[in-house]
Amino acid sequence: MEPLSWIEIIGRILVQLAPVWISLAVIFACSIRFKRRLGLYGRIFDSRIGMIGFGIVMFWTLTGFFSSAFDMIATHDPLAQFSGMKNKLPGTPLNNAEAGEYAYFLLGGDNLARDVFSRVIHGSGVVVLIAPLATVFAFLAGITLGLPAGYYGRRLDTGISFVANLILAFPVILLFYLLVNPGIRQTGVPQYMSMFLFAFPIVFAAVLIQSRYHTDPVKRNLLMFSSLAILGYAYINVINTPGTAISFLNAIDIFDPDPGILNVFVSVVFVNAPTVFRIVRGLVMDIKTRDYVAAAQTRGEGSWYIMLWEILPNARGPLIVDFCLRIGYTTILLGTLGFFGLGLSPEDPNWGATINDGRKLISIYPHPALPPAISLLSLVLGLNLLADGLREESLKD
Repeated sequence: MEPLSWIEIIGRILVQLAPVWISLAVIFACSIRFKRRLGLYGRIFDSRIGMIGFGIVMFWTLTGFFSSAFDMIATHDPLAQFSGMKNKLPGTPLNNAEAGEYAYFLLGGDNLARDVFSRVIHGSGVVVLIAPLATVFAFLAGITLGLPAGYYGRRLDTGISFVANLILAFPVILLFYLLVNPGIRQTGVPQYMSMFLFAFPIVFAAVLIQSRYHTDPVKRNLLMFSSLAILGYAYINVINTPGTAISFLNAIDIFDPDPGILNVFVSVVFVNAPTVFRIVRGLVMDIKTRDYVAAAQTRGEGSWYIMLWEILPNARGPLIVDFCLRIGYTTILLGTLGFFGLGLSPEDPNWGATINDGRKLISIYPHPALPPAISLLSLVLGLNLLADGLREESLKD
């Protein structure tokens, strides 16, 4: 078989991504049709910058979803090595392709004869899973600590701020190196950190339900029990890791996260939470002086009700914008860790590791390193454009 031309390569890539294009078309059509009913999300489609950013982010989100959940896009196993395909150029036909096997390496082969296209596609699944989830956990921790620190002030604010500043004063890359180093995993430190950090969603949910439904005990108890049961079970499954210092609930543990991913996840939450705390604390200190907060205090509302249902909703604009930007920062951090071979397995098809593998011969064979680098760049660019669009629309409130 003859190698594919660039037009044929692009055409075949577009065909492989057909599920993504169809899903994007449906999402955009429905969102534009009902945008007046969708609040801030719907107003993204009034901003050209926000809409472009949203499209790029959703492209990689859907790519990661379809590749991880259904394996619908990648043409080959991202870890499989193929004879004679080492550093082959894009569009090279596969030697002795078997029946049912994709006949080409669309973006060429890397230095270990693996398919670059498949590694880029599967690498997106790692990013779209870890980066948003870790950012959500960091925000829950930062909000849970930042609300009372900014609202009450005094010694509580001083103590939490001191710890946050202490963490922020440490060099980020060095801190990541220490936390994801395989040696520290054996001490059980990441597991103990996960016990502390992953408790914040449970605390946040409990306080949120109690503050909102304290006047309706039946509804409060029902919501409290169901929410804490689900979150508690997930918490046990995450922190309980056989063969480590925390492995005391194996009887009800149905899944065990990969230790490397857990280390990276905990590290990202630990590093980002202090910054979120400072942002939330500053917003609360400003908003708590507003008239509607004074009106809620006059009505006799509790402190946590005021913080969660009066102050936090009015801080949503800056927090949503920072959330999008922070996912971008986390994506860059994940790429940096993968590039240095920290946290995730060296064979894992994450973008950082793929870039590192390809850069060794980049002057001769640029094709293994460029696709993951461009993918990383485009996702971060999309998140920044989305944040700009959200900022622009939130200022209109």
